Amino acid sequence: MTILVAYVARPEGHAALDKAMEIAKRRNERLVVVNASPGGPKEDASMADAQEVERVEKLLAAAGLDAEFKQFVRGKNAVEEIEALVESLKASLLVIGLRKRSPVGKLIMGSVAQELLLSVSCPVLAVKAN
Repeated sequence: MTILVAYVARPEGHAALDKAMEIAKRRNERLVVVNASPGGPKEDASMADAQEVERVEKLLAAAGLDAEFKQFVRGKNAVEEIEALVESLKASLLVIGLRKRSPVGKLIMGSVAQELLLSVSCPVLAVKAN
């Protein structure tokens, strides 16, 4: 089985990755870390830069897990990419990170976490960032 973690280079992404690594190690399951964005002309703060990707890959290697980091920038939003991976990998668990947002912020920007909770076919573990 495979555990999938939705990763962003922010505290909520770090919290999700830490918890997913812990669970993958305990269950002896494969771990796939995904960072996705539709791309486009403006900078996307959720995309991990090359230095961050290298940091995460080193962390995964040091943990001794069967793990890989996938990064997608191909026109689909993060929810679409993660939904597709959940199905194709037959994920046993999706781990996502949460951060505190104001009600107005949620209304205007929407919530990737909420969309994932409502749309994926596997259990979802939401981890709160400190």
